[in-house]
Amino acid sequence: MKNPICRLWTILAVAFITFFIVSACDGINILGIELKPSALYSSIIKLDSESDTEISMIEEPDSPTETVITFPQPTDTATKNILFIGDSMLEGLYPRLAAYAENNGHTLNTVIWYSSTSQIWGECDTLSHFIKKYNSDYIFVCLGANELFVKDIKTKRAKYVEHIIAEIGSIPFVWIGPPNWKNDTGINDLLESKLPEGSFFLSNGMHFERSKDGAHPTRASASLWMDSVVRWMPNKALHPIKLEIPTKKNARANSVVILQPKQ
Repeated sequence: MKNPICRLWTILAVAFITFFIVSACDGINILGIELKPSALYSSIIKLDSESDTEISMIEEPDSPTETVITFPQPTDTATKNILFIGDSMLEGLYPRLAAYAENNGHTLNTVIWYSSTSQIWGECDTLSHFIKKYNSDYIFVCLGANELFVKDIKTKRAKYVEHIIAEIGSIPFVWIGPPNWKNDTGINDLLESKLPEGSFFLSNGMHFERSKDGAHPTRASASLWMDSVVRWMPNKALHPIKLEIPTKKNARANSVVILQPKQ
């Protein structure tokens, strides 16, 4: 190597390698001198070790898991401003619910929209209006009886059911399914698929005494229907509330609003 600079770098490289090897020695005795690892070597090894440890601690995040709802859910014992909305089926249902409300300290406001459907409620903000008007913090819905025989209902009505759910928002609710008098074309399946678990009471399959029109349960049968909903709630509802059996058979709601059929 005639180039003095190259020669110098070679000497420095050899010296560094020699120094590093000697620095790494542990427990070697040369001419009575015990060699120990140098601070430089220890710090380099420590940094490398820490780096390895850091890397080893990095883990892939757990894959998201669905929240599993277990029943029964705890019963909310607070008094509620209950809003009950739906079609003409409410005529038989609400007096019995009013008795439960009165007996348990709740307030009940009822809105009956004759001949209404999920589409009629889902095309407007009427529900939002009454939620605000009564400061409702619990809702019962009874809709679907006027949609038992709608063809291709899952396609035609899904967006309206979703609209109603969106209007309800975070308010706890129970949707009471229609009291089928004949097999439906999918309204119950649609509701069951769209509503949160524990928010839909399936009425289809129950026995009802019917009024002269063959569709509406009699007042007495509707009262028993409401009792069935209340018995279902403690073990099956997502948000059960205090509804102890009243001494009265029926009572008056705090208010009853009647909306005429939409033309």
